[in-house]
Amino acid sequence: MKTRRAVLGDAHVDRAQANTTDVDADFQQFITEVAWGSVWTREGLSRPQRSLLTIAMLAALGHDDELAMHLRATANTGATREEVKETLLQVAVYAGVPAANTAFKVAKRVFAEIDADGEEAL
Repeated sequence: MKTRRAVLGDAHVDRAQANTTDVDADFQQFITEVAWGSVWTREGLSRPQRSLLTIAMLAALGHDDELAMHLRATANTGATREEVKETLLQVAVYAGVPAANTAFKVAKRVFAEIDADGEEAL
């Protein structure tokens, strides 16, 4: 939970926890233990590297809501906007221009929201 909160922020995790029901309680526990407790805490890749890889995979797979969440999380992971742009160019080459086009639209929206909210600039 410590890593999940460090990456996604307390507000996001608190919302996810508050919205947990009997239907998804086991899933919430699973992602906290496996994704955040086992994978994100491993040595071998830095937090910014893991962040950028996650962004690339979510963009390639078209998971726009999760992509937006992880783009917002770059404020906590140390991945820069320049690195995000480069990552999305890689997505264009290896996952297709339509996937990257959508991902760039999501990134533009998320970064504009961050800027408008006066959140820490990346």
